[in-house]
Amino acid sequence: MRSPYWLFAVLILLLGGLQYRLWVGEGSLAQVTDLKRQIAEQRNENERLLDRNRLMEAEVMELKQGMETVEERARHELGMVKEGETLYQLTE
Repeated sequence: MRSPYWLFAVLILLLGGLQYRLWVGEGSLAQVTDLKRQIAEQRNENERLLDRNRLMEAEVMELKQGMETVEERARHELGMVKEGETLYQLTE
């Protein structure tokens, strides 16, 4: 008569193989958790970039439509003055 231990051993090996894949192998719980974290980080980054793009788009539209923004930038960034104006620069 055959011993029932070989069936028990096969079942233990099968269970061990399935547990290995659950905890360590491809598609494991740790990998799924890490992928969820990466997705959340990427969504946050995408949202930040969308906000930045909206601001830049609004600035581009403003620059295309009016000269006030161009003049403001020229005065602030380049230190330009209009003809007939006097620039007083105070130092501390």
